[in-house]
Amino acid sequence: MKRIEAIVQSEMSKKVVNAISNAGVGGVTLIQSLGQGAGERPEIGGHKIEFNSTDVIVTVVHDSMVQKVVSAIIETAHTGEKGDGKIFVSNVEESYDISTKVKSTELI
Repeated sequence: MKRIEAIVQSEMSKKVVNAISNAGVGGVTLIQSLGQGAGERPEIGGHKIEFNSTDVIVTVVHDSMVQKVVSAIIETAHTGEKGDGKIFVSNVEESYDISTKVKSTELI
């Protein structure tokens, strides 16, 4: 199993979630957040903006789905501008279902 975590601009998150769903993923978690990249901070009204509004979208998929989901995220969130976001893919060794107390090494 792989955990895919995408950090995208907030205004893109609904489109990204829809793209992930259309790629065949059953569930996602959306976390609203603030972020700061390495680029120069913009100024609005004479005040430097410290953080951008970003969302973190997390899903866990079978290894065979990773490229399809990553491609869906990139195609949807890409504008070609700095700050489009990042995607992180990591291994998931096991999971636990809280309601059933069942440990699993596979998606259920």
